[in-house]
Amino acid sequence: MEYHNPVLLHPSVDALVTNPSGTYVDVTFGGGGHSRAILEKLSPEGRLVAFDQDEESQANLIDDPRFQFVPSNFKNLTRFLQYHKAWPVDGILADLGISSHQIDTAERGFSYSKEGRLDMRMNAAAALSAHEVVNQYDEAQLARLFYTYGELHEGRRLAQQIVRARAEQPIDTTLQLAEALKPSLPRGRENKYLSKIFQALRIEVNHEMEVLESLLTQLPAALKTGGRVAIIAYHSLEDRMVKNFLRAGNFAGEVEKDFFGNPLTPFKAVTRKAVVPDEDEIMTNPRARSAKLRVAEKINVQPNGLDH
Repeated sequence: MEYHNPVLLHPSVDALVTNPSGTYVDVTFGGGGHSRAILEKLSPEGRLVAFDQDEESQANLIDDPRFQFVPSNFKNLTRFLQYHKAWPVDGILADLGISSHQIDTAERGFSYSKEGRLDMRMNAAAALSAHEVVNQYDEAQLARLFYTYGELHEGRRLAQQIVRARAEQPIDTTLQLAEALKPSLPRGRENKYLSKIFQALRIEVNHEMEVLESLLTQLPAALKTGGRVAIIAYHSLEDRMVKNFLRAGNFAGEVEKDFFGNPLTPFKAVTRKAVVPDEDEIMTNPRARSAKLRVAEKINVQPNGLDH
C-alpha cells in the first residue's frame, strides 16, 4: 500500500523552491513525497529539514546527507530550527491533510467506514483520543465541536444522539459511532455528515487549529526575506486561517496600514488565488478534491510601510 499520494506536488514545490542551495522545511513529512520533490530541486549545498509527529512516518525516511528529520509536531518549528542551526530558512511547506496511510489503517480510527477503535491521534503518545471525547465530553462540549469544527448546524442533535447511545453502552469503535449516529443523519447524505463529524473529532483530538495558528505565527521569524511558504489546506476552517494570515499577518485578515496608508503585512502573495487540483489529479487521487494551495513570500516591511 502506498503511504500517501502527495497532493498538488509540482505546483507547491515549483513555487516554493527559488534557491537551490537554500534551506527548506517540510513540516508534514508523512510519506515523504513532497520532501523528495524538494530534494530533487536542491543543489549539493541545499538542505531540507522535515517534521512529523507520527512515528509511522519514520518508515519513509530519506537516505540523503542533505536531509534531516525531526520527530516532532510543527508547533515546535522555531525551537528545533534554532537547535539544528537551520535558521532562518528559504522556504516552508505544509500539507495539512491526513495521509492516505492514516485513513486506510483501520486501527488508527480515522475512517467511519473501517472498523477500528476510536483513536484519531496523529501522535500515538498523546493523552487525548477520540474515545475519550466521544464517551466523556458532555452534550454541550460535543455540540460545540460539531458546530465549530464540523460546521454542522445540527451539532446539538448529534451530541444528544451520542449521549443517548453511550448511556446504554460505551462507544468503542468507529463503526459503533457511525451506527449510533445513523438516526440523526439526513437520508442520502450520511457519508457527508459522517465525514464532517469525524473531521471535527480529529481536529479536537489533535488540537489542529491551535497548532496551525502556532505555525503561522512563527512564519515571519522563521523565513528569510524573500523566503516562501506553501500551505495546502483541505477544509474551510484551515484555508480561511491560512488565507487571512498570509494576506494580512493576522487572523482577522484585516491589513493594517501605516500613517501614509501603506500596508503593513509580512507577506506578498505568490499565487493570486488558491491553486486547486486539476481534473486529472482528482481522477487519480479523489482525496485531493478539496485541497487548496496558497503560496506567499516574506517581505521586509519597514516602519514607513515600504517593502524592500
